[in-house]
Amino acid sequence: MIDRKAGPTRNRRNPRGRRLDKPRYIVVEGPIGVGKTTLVEMLIKELDALPVYEAVEQNPFLEKFYEDRVKYAFQTQLFFLLSRYQQQREINQPELFRRTVVSDYLFAKDRIFAFLNLSDDELSLYEQVFRMLDAQIPRPDLVIYMQASSDVLEERIALRGKFFERHITREYLDALSEAYANFFFHYADSPLLTINTSEIDFVKHPEDFALLVKEIKALKRGAKSFVPQAGRKR
Repeated sequence: MIDRKAGPTRNRRNPRGRRLDKPRYIVVEGPIGVGKTTLVEMLIKELDALPVYEAVEQNPFLEKFYEDRVKYAFQTQLFFLLSRYQQQREINQPELFRRTVVSDYLFAKDRIFAFLNLSDDELSLYEQVFRMLDAQIPRPDLVIYMQASSDVLEERIALRGKFFERHITREYLDALSEAYANFFFHYADSPLLTINTSEIDFVKHPEDFALLVKEIKALKRGAKSFVPQAGRKR
């Protein structure tokens, strides 16, 4: 029996206590609309890094999922799981990690959506498949977890105007944000840097982005929250 109350957690195979000379594989994560793609693009340019973008719009079930989550949850989740696995296997090449790699998703986050959306029977089957695939996936050297209030997420989703996201409800955003928070509260596979982006705009305030880059280069272990410059109106 799967304990849904506990939610998806990670085995501590690569604890946060390990020291790193330089992060080679950086992951940016957070709920829908939090600003992952923008930050990834800025980091790619700043660090001269190789990009890895999640193939979201290629999922043929996604629009139907937002219209009827119960009916299309399993198909949507399985497509994402297998496509993410294939992509991660392709980047798990030693020559690629001679340069920094920045990704806009964490493979393990797939379970956040699985626990949120699948029935018990579907989740049981999903977990069997996930465990087989997860063992073959490279672990990031650093995870950047972006947070924002549901009000901010709604505003950003509306601004970007993606057609298939028009059916996302406030209730779903609230549940998703809570699931992300629970997941990363227990996450210990990699060093973790948390950013609340509700009042942070790295594009408008490049000085904050410069501070973030310093934090990324300096963080060798553990978990830390990023705090931008204080005393300035935003």
